[in-house]
Amino acid sequence: MMSPLTRWWQSLAPDNEPDPFDAATWEQVWRSLPLLSGLDAAESARLRRLALGFLRRKTLEPAQGLALTDTMRLTIALSAGLPVLELGLDWYDGWYSVIVYPDAFVPEHQVMGDDGVVWVDDTVKAGESWDLGPIILSWADLRADRALDGYNVIIHELAHKLDGRSGSTNGCPPLHRGMSGAAWKDAFAAAYDDLCRRANSGEDTPIDPYATESPAEFFAVVSEAFFEVPSLLVGEYPAVYKLLQGFYKQDPLRRLGNASART
Repeated sequence: MMSPLTRWWQSLAPDNEPDPFDAATWEQVWRSLPLLSGLDAAESARLRRLALGFLRRKTLEPAQGLALTDTMRLTIALSAGLPVLELGLDWYDGWYSVIVYPDAFVPEHQVMGDDGVVWVDDTVKAGESWDLGPIILSWADLRADRALDGYNVIIHELAHKLDGRSGSTNGCPPLHRGMSGAAWKDAFAAAYDDLCRRANSGEDTPIDPYATESPAEFFAVVSEAFFEVPSLLVGEYPAVYKLLQGFYKQDPLRRLGNASART
């Protein structure tokens, strides 16, 4: 006999749209992603459509012999859909592929710094986002994203993509009508300066100190915190949370409350 949960999943299926995944796969993946907790039926149905749309628009390309399963593909697609739940997949236009490595990787490609100096990036990475190019992910790190701990490599790299839609990856994505660019600049600059000061003084900061690398990394890291540990971000930088709430048009604090890191 079909379970009530299975009937609910089937009720969320998009009308007249091919769905390559069975109900058991949807249930398994959804339950494995605690950052999706608290979505209501309408939001869940919309996210399901976005995930399927993401897989139609983007190619998922395994690297180094990785075999991508349905569970892995759906995990990536659902995680990717959450930041644009209220924005739409058009915000991901302009790039076409997701490259997935089995583990952390070394890109070894040339990078031009802000000073014009070209150097070879040979640092080990969990993820990377190329301007007008793919995002690159480590599956091992994606598996580690199952806890609500403020670390989510997919959200981080996709935040860079959203940021870059302004024409420059600088920590300020294109803002919606009615949002103040000056208010964004003031709040983010104050929070960034505060985090840099605390990190430079040796403080064990609750926000990942990688955010101090640049304003662009700050936006990506606080986007991770916004979706995974909203109560922490509100406690540290409430003005930043409020602006992200306006940009993403979501309120994870309402959905997740004071949920702490868990598997």
